[in-house]
Order: sequence, then C-alpha cells, then structure tokens
Amino acid sequence: MQFQRFGNKVIVRIDRGEEIVSSLQSVCEKEGIALASVSAIGAVNNFTVGVFSPSTKIYKSNRFEGDFEIVSLTGTVTTKEGIPYIHLHMSAGDGEGRVFGGHLNQAFVSATCEMVIDISDGTVERQFSEEIGLNLFKF
Repeated sequence: MQFQRFGNKVIVRIDRGEEIVSSLQSVCEKEGIALASVSAIGAVNNFTVGVFSPSTKIYKSNRFEGDFEIVSLTGTVTTKEGIPYIHLHMSAGDGEGRVFGGHLNQAFVSATCEMVIDISDGTVERQFSEEIGLNLFKF
C-alpha cells in the first residue's frame, strides 16, 4: 500500500494481496484521521460482506471468491474510544454482471484498489446502542 496526502484528501493505492479494511485502518492511524468519508474502486478476489437484521440484531455474512470489480465502495471514518472506526459498504460485480454487496467485513485486492479519503475537521465518536444493536454516531 502507498498513499499521499494533499491537504484534506489522502489518495491511497492498495496493492494485490492486501486487505482493504485493515489498510484503511492503518492509513487513518498513521495520518491521525478521526473523521472522513471514503470512496474507492478496484478489483477483489475474496471478500466478505454482511447484512444486519434490526429485528434479531445479527449480521448475516456472505463470502465471495472469484474475479470481481468493485462497483461501489463508500463509507465513513469516525472514532470509537478515540481509535479510528471504519464503516464501509461495498458492491462488487462478477464476470456475468451480477452484483453482490453489503457491509464490508474484509476484502482482498486482486489487481489494485484506488481509494480517496476526504478528511473533515472535528471528531464524531461512536457509541453502542442497545436498542438498535449497532455503534451509532454520538453527537
């Protein structure tokens, strides 16, 4: 992985074999990023995404292997207990044009991943909501 900061933006290249979520976590820690929006494109060959059920408060995870193009990867960086908290969603399409997606748990790059981190001033902390079952923005 390589990255360069330009004011309030960080441009990141995540390389073949590297994992996207942990790479973003590393950049945020190195650059002291506490609040940002994230977008990316690229290709992956192994990824796990989930869908949250509000009624059961459980994530259902789905793992995919093969050749996939990232159709959309978007999310936020906030903090939880002062540590960068990564929340991403990803959709990826296969060779037949089928698209699969959800909350991104893990994704391994097969060719490259081009990411833009758009940093905002300030901090938004996360706090677990017993009612919802998720870590929500705390203002």
